Amino acid sequence: MNDVVLLTGAGQIGMAIARRIGYGKKIVIGDKSLENAEKISNIMTNAGYDVSYYECDISDRKSVKELIQNAQKYGEIVHFINAAGVSPSQAPIEAILKVDLYGTAVLLEEVGQVIKEGGSGVTISSQSGHRMKQLGAKIDEQLATTPTEELLDLEVLQPENIKDTLHAYQLAKRCNVKRVMYEACRWGQKGARVNSISPGIIVTPLAIDEFNGPRGDFYKNMFANCPSGRPGTADEVANVAELLMSDKGAFITGSDILADGGATASYFYGKLRPEDE
Repeated sequence: MNDVVLLTGAGQIGMAIARRIGYGKKIVIGDKSLENAEKISNIMTNAGYDVSYYECDISDRKSVKELIQNAQKYGEIVHFINAAGVSPSQAPIEAILKVDLYGTAVLLEEVGQVIKEGGSGVTISSQSGHRMKQLGAKIDEQLATTPTEELLDLEVLQPENIKDTLHAYQLAKRCNVKRVMYEACRWGQKGARVNSISPGIIVTPLAIDEFNGPRGDFYKNMFANCPSGRPGTADEVANVAELLMSDKGAFITGSDILADGGATASYFYGKLRPEDE
């Protein structure tokens, strides 16, 4: 039996992370699009990795459980990478909340029940969650601790309280960060760790959809006027994930790492301040 790396979300960021930590292990990929899962699996297999792939809808708890059961056929899950999600230009409000918010909560809960002692996980959040106004301690606690099946019933997540798909995405990503803090306490009981990474603009097919979407000019202005002066790459996110998931990150759990080229800093204190746009 092998140690298993479970990856949800067959995209560039998930693949980049899996390539860093997956050698010598069994990699199991789950994605709603079996075609995407097969494509990433083939790339990794041709690079020498041991990969299998399955269809999985993270917004469906039954589908998540089936993916975990398939992964467990190969051994114990020692690493978990969640890079699944939809963007504000790809989906309506309801889908963003169901996939990015509820789906992530389901994954963290279900994987946390089976993660191997000493294992680690990382979920990909977003800089968007950092730029939304503070919600207050009460709402933060609700996002962190509300039973998963009741999350979407929270008042703050009702349609009349959400302005648009970007706002829904920000709420989902804020919830991801808070949920990771909560789940880190549960995972710790098994001697395992879990963290989140909040990337900025990373060049992926999803990001290209954003560049060509209704907010394209906003994003191009963002990386033109942030300290780094450019978008990031999937491998730069993988650099962070490798630290968090390795023994070098053994004292890091329940944390969120903002890796956005300084865009959030510039939004609050630099050229991207809203009043200066």
